[in-house]
Amino acid sequence: MAHVSNLSIAVICSSNMNRSMEAHGYLAKKQFKVRSFGTGDKVKLPGTAADKPNVYDFGVPYDDIYTDLCNKDKQYYTQNGLLHMLDRNRRIKTAAEKFQLCNERFDIIVTAEERVYDQVIEFMESRMPIHNQPVHVINIDIQDNHEDATIGAFLICDMVTQMAQSEDLDNEVDEILHDFEMKVGRPVLHCVLFY
Repeated sequence: MAHVSNLSIAVICSSNMNRSMEAHGYLAKKQFKVRSFGTGDKVKLPGTAADKPNVYDFGVPYDDIYTDLCNKDKQYYTQNGLLHMLDRNRRIKTAAEKFQLCNERFDIIVTAEERVYDQVIEFMESRMPIHNQPVHVINIDIQDNHEDATIGAFLICDMVTQMAQSEDLDNEVDEILHDFEMKVGRPVLHCVLFY
């Protein structure tokens, strides 16, 4: 069994509902110190029509969203997996959190799509670095569906495990990510920012 890592990890998607939560749950099971976030303006979930998404503010408890969708159309939201997803989410934490409102410092930030990666970089660069503490921001594109979220969680865990086992992450990260990229056949974006 690998030693429990002291790396602080954030996993981020747009709404902190599917991809980041799947990875959050999986990393937490593996004893990683992890939090998850969204970067969007609102939490958006598919509705019964393409032009009618369910929209919530960050901070609205998963419990409340679960109840709301049950009241709207329990059968539909059971069939499309949203209630199952929300049930998983509420076992992990209370509510979706917005990354831009978090003051915690992380060693590794993993985003699930390039647009989210760009939003994280933009936000980090808008703040004055005060601690001179590096953070590795890494993107792996994960489709926003249940299946790819599950695969994505395994991939993120695999990558983070390799990073946690590194004796000198700042010097070895490029090599670790290059090997990982070759192994999984998905492009990885990476940059170093400072807190």
